[in-house]
Amino acid sequence: KRTRTLTMAFDELCPPTAPFFGFMGAAVALIFANLGAAYGTAKSGVGVSSMGVMKPDLIMKSIIPVVMAGVLGIYGLIIAVIIANGVTTPTSDGVTKYSSFTGFAHLAAGLACGLSGLAAGIAIGIVGDAGVRANAQQAKLYVGMVLILIFAEALGLYGLIVGLILTSKTHTCGGAQ
Repeated sequence: KRTRTLTMAFDELCPPTAPFFGFMGAAVALIFANLGAAYGTAKSGVGVSSMGVMKPDLIMKSIIPVVMAGVLGIYGLIIAVIIANGVTTPTSDGVTKYSSFTGFAHLAAGLACGLSGLAAGIAIGIVGDAGVRANAQQAKLYVGMVLILIFAEALGLYGLIVGLILTSKTHTCGGAQ
């Protein structure tokens, strides 16, 4: 007598849980990048406000850290939109062509961009706060502060670049995308 094997109702490479990882990637990209942007904006904004009491003429010159921190949120938004658009909708019978490979790649992209944005936001906030206060006391420190801010912003840019590369790594159950 022959034994029968049970077959799964879905492709093992494209389980119905795969889109969860893609959406998690979009969420963590946006959440962590915006946490970094918020921290950087708040921390450096406090420094600008404190410095503005002593030297109000330097406020516009010292707003650079706040702007640079805000850009980090845009990096997270870019990756989140790309990932969310890459997650495919299941068919009417519940079958998805979105693979686990793609879901994990999208999760990795979101984590790379989001956590890089968080790290960059912390760095920008600390440097921005101390830098604008120091700039009010000694104008020669401005160029040094801007250079450090550029390198801190580069951390977020590295995460964006890696995230963009990872979002291009996809596989569908019907073949390569």
